[in-house]
Parts: sequence; structure tokens; C-alpha cells
Amino acid sequence: MNKIKISAVSYTNTKPFLYGILHSEIIDKIELSMDMPSDCAQKLIDNKVDIGLIPVAAALSLPQWEIVSDYCIGASGPVNSVFIFSNCPIQEVTKVQLDPESRSSNNLARVLLKNFWKVEPEFIKDAADYASPADVNTAFVQIGDRTFGKKDQYKYVYDLAEEWIKFTGLPFVFAAWIANKPIPESFISEFNQALRLGLAHRHNLLKELPHRADFDLEDYLMHKLDFELTADKKKALYLFLDYIKAL
Repeated sequence: MNKIKISAVSYTNTKPFLYGILHSEIIDKIELSMDMPSDCAQKLIDNKVDIGLIPVAAALSLPQWEIVSDYCIGASGPVNSVFIFSNCPIQEVTKVQLDPESRSSNNLARVLLKNFWKVEPEFIKDAADYASPADVNTAFVQIGDRTFGKKDQYKYVYDLAEEWIKFTGLPFVFAAWIANKPIPESFISEFNQALRLGLAHRHNLLKELPHRADFDLEDYLMHKLDFELTADKKKALYLFLDYIKAL
């Protein structure tokens, strides 16, 4: 059987999944690549991989897609790694720099600004001064490990998972394991087992990660992230896609 090509995100939030994959026999049945979320999605769109841990917004760019795992990158409260950073209140923001590494979080910011905060700023892609805007009314979206330890550096910090929950009452799914073609059920079952193994060994994984004085990795991996793809998370995922279509 040809190996199944899988693209996974290279951030800390994916390391439990990678731990399980690398410590399971399934590693011999796959070709695994590590990518930024946006590149992970593009590989699936371009059919360079069969499965990707992709930002859920990218599913709208796929002619065919299906979720192939019981697990995801999600949150049922503040996630502590997906933010809008600002030096003014969100209602006073006139420009928002989008994160070049993100799809879902940029869209989540746009959904919340329009529907929750009722603000219509200008959105800037590939800003030359990304993440360090001089204008006090310019905020920026940032995700992943680059946000660790940054919360105290800005006067106004908005955790986008927390704000989504305030808006909808539902948890949020940032990324899901999505395939662009039918995948054998036997592989999906074994893949889920590998992911489950990794989640069960998060304490082992934490011993391997470098300590950070400015960020609680244990709290992040054990509590802030919620990896189970529950019925409520699926409901939230499809609701989010509906909001994106209406932008």
C-alpha cells in the first residue's frame, strides 16, 4: 500500500499528536511533513498530501473534504495562543494586520470584529511592520508559539477562543485532521489510536520540552488546549464556516 501523506502543524500545540505518531507503528505507513498552518492547508488544497491538520477555514477551499479523526486543536475557554494584540480598545481599532501564518485565526478575527464587536477596520495582509505597528489604532492577529509570553506587552489583549465563546456559547476548533479524498477506515482507526497515545503521554512530552519562564507549557498542553472533537466543537466548526461565507 502506498504511504499516506500527512502534513502537520509545527507548533507546540501539535506536539502531543506528533509524540503519538512517532511512538506508534503508524509512522511506518505515512510520509509526514511539518509545516506552518497556512502551508499545511495549501498542500492539501494542491493535493500534495492526503491528510492535513489544517486551519478549519481552509476546508472551504477544498472541492472535497472530510474530517478523519476524533481529535483536533480546539479550546473550550481561553486558548492563550491566538490573539489580537492592540494598544487601543478593540472598538477604536481602524486597521488590523493579519497573521501571515494563519487562515482560521484571521477569519475568526474578521468574524468577531464584524458580528461581535461591530467594528469594520481595514485588514492588512503582509504588513511591512507586522506585529510592531507604530500606529496606536492598528492591531494585529498573531497565533502559535510566537505569542508565548507576549500578553503583558500590550495594553489590550483579546484571546480569540475566549471571545468566540462569549459570542456563541460554543467551544472553538482551530484546526482539524482533514482529508481531501476517501481514507480507509482501518487507517483512520489506527491513526486515532496514535493520536490518543500522544495525548495520554503529555506529561512525558513536557519533560522533553525546554522550560520557559514566561509561559506555562503544562497549563497550555493539559488545560488550555482541548483536543477532543466533540459534538459541540463540530457544531461550532460548521457555524464558523457559515460566518466566513457571510463575510
